[in-house]
Amino acid sequence: MYLARHYIFSLTALSSKSGQPHYTLHGLSYRPVVSILIPAHNEEAVVGRLLHRITRFAYPRDKLEVVLIDDASTDGTGKIADEFARTHSFIRAVHRSPDVGGKGKSSALNEGVRHANGEIVLLFDADYYPQVDIIEKLVGYFVDPEVGVVQGRITVLNEPTTLVSRLVALERIGGYAVDQLARDRLGLITQCGGTVCGIRRSLLEQLGGWDEKILTEDTDLTFQAYEAGYKVRYVDEAECYEEAVEDWRSYWRQRHRWAKGHMQCFFKHFLPFIKSSNLRFWEKVDGLLILGMYFVPILVGLSWIFGAMIFFMYPVDWFSSIWTLIPIFAYSSAGNFASFFEVGAGIYLDRRARTSWIIPVLLLAFAVNVLICFKALFDLVLSKIAGKNAHDWAKTVHTGGT
Repeated sequence: MYLARHYIFSLTALSSKSGQPHYTLHGLSYRPVVSILIPAHNEEAVVGRLLHRITRFAYPRDKLEVVLIDDASTDGTGKIADEFARTHSFIRAVHRSPDVGGKGKSSALNEGVRHANGEIVLLFDADYYPQVDIIEKLVGYFVDPEVGVVQGRITVLNEPTTLVSRLVALERIGGYAVDQLARDRLGLITQCGGTVCGIRRSLLEQLGGWDEKILTEDTDLTFQAYEAGYKVRYVDEAECYEEAVEDWRSYWRQRHRWAKGHMQCFFKHFLPFIKSSNLRFWEKVDGLLILGMYFVPILVGLSWIFGAMIFFMYPVDWFSSIWTLIPIFAYSSAGNFASFFEVGAGIYLDRRARTSWIIPVLLLAFAVNVLICFKALFDLVLSKIAGKNAHDWAKTVHTGGT
């Protein structure tokens, strides 16, 4: 099923990218009051860059406010925020003490939205570097009252730095230039990425804010929005640049948090999503495949183990002909991470043919993700048995390099 889905997504992206409508169809006439929330915990290396970039935004100042949540930082994050707040009236710094802060991104965002007044709430992580007209590109789609969330495209800023950052860049290309674009075109479940995104404030109020028990607040918000009858749109031309992880240890910590949080969302939304009367059949199918994506590496890992056991313990005559299916097996093993066809299609659409040499190395990243997902499921089960909250702030360390 994942194999077929990725082929369909790739072909959809290849056939529709050239005819993609431009955002200014709505963006020129719709100017709601916008609040930008920036959750920041020990981000002194990057937060100044983002705030400086926001001061260059083209959006009308009388309809823009920025709320930076200094979430119990122990470095200079709060001081940098205060300096910008003193010189720019539309920027506000909210400081959280250690006894209430440092408990996760969802908690920081819930605090931030209490100080926000905008009709549309935009989210940016502290390490991101957006286009100066990104607000216009995102908010234009909110002219449709059925749209609850709008997601922009994430592109890696420090791609050439290390092998890991190059692999992350390929994952982002496949995930956004193909997956997100195709879901939006096909009317399936477009995902909120938790950053470079806009959310209708009325939706947030209806949902009661972010669930602070869920590690992946973006996936949780996505499914809550659809279950409430709203849609999530994707804007490919609304690009924002991120500082990707640069070493395997950081990659492990980040993806472990994603896998664990995604599994939480599976158990939370599996039944409500199936039962929802606000979703069409194919939306439910795509949503369930999204919810189950971090279980696929576990199934693949088990299949490798049991497949090897069967091969050596119970050989059969016809097994020698199985080599003809190896290309399909190889693709489907790593297809859930858009390792081959989707990334290849994304590279083609972005006109970055020279990047294709590194695609085979994604098999290494997938093997690492098999171990990560096993560990995430094990930790989640242990936390359930012990009755402990699975949430933590395993934040990614940023250096501000490019």
